[in-house]
Amino acid sequence: MKRAMDAVMDAIDIETYLICSSAQEGKQLALRLGEEMNLGEVDVMFEEFDGFGVRVRLRKYIYRPGSRYRWLDEGEKA
Repeated sequence: MKRAMDAVMDAIDIETYLICSSAQEGKQLALRLGEEMNLGEVDVMFEEFDGFGVRVRLRKYIYRPGSRYRWLDEGEKA
């Protein structure tokens, strides 16, 4: 059975709302969330603080631009 992770084209995005007192705290919490989820290095793609918390979108790159894409290797075998 094919692993779902092997079919990811480039990245996985996670969007959530974090309760915090500032945009800076929200960004720090978002980066910590990536660590706590064992995602390793994540990038904050979007953040919007509304006074109560921050809406954030995190991106975990499985393949960064220029990487050797696993799904291309499978296509060459076919």
